[in-house]
Amino acid sequence: MTGIALEPGEGERLERKARSHRVLCELPALEMLELHFGPEFEGVDLHTHSDHTDVFYVLEGEAEFTIDGRTMRAGRGAFVAAPSGTEHGFRNAGDGELALLNIHAPHIGWIERLRGGPV
Repeated sequence: MTGIALEPGEGERLERKARSHRVLCELPALEMLELHFGPEFEGVDLHTHSDHTDVFYVLEGEAEFTIDGRTMRAGRGAFVAAPSGTEHGFRNAGDGELALLNIHAPHIGWIERLRGGPV
């Protein structure tokens, strides 16, 4: 295994309608993305994961997170972690772009799903 070092803007880009993501790393212990959502992004419905912790750190904009029945508005610097079995979801709560750092630990194939490949 080798280390990963990316300059600003480097990394694989995954483009979707109202979404632009940048892959930062794929390691057995974690996978990490920089997520970008436009103001028209409707959000991610409440859901749980049985196989990983889902972590979010707000880089830019304003999100509305729901975690374990609690809803909070979250601006730059806010942190949310949803361990396995924790109900969570989010949406862009602002008028501009929402940028999030998203980590899945351990690696569960989410990036491969975003690419449209097999898991």
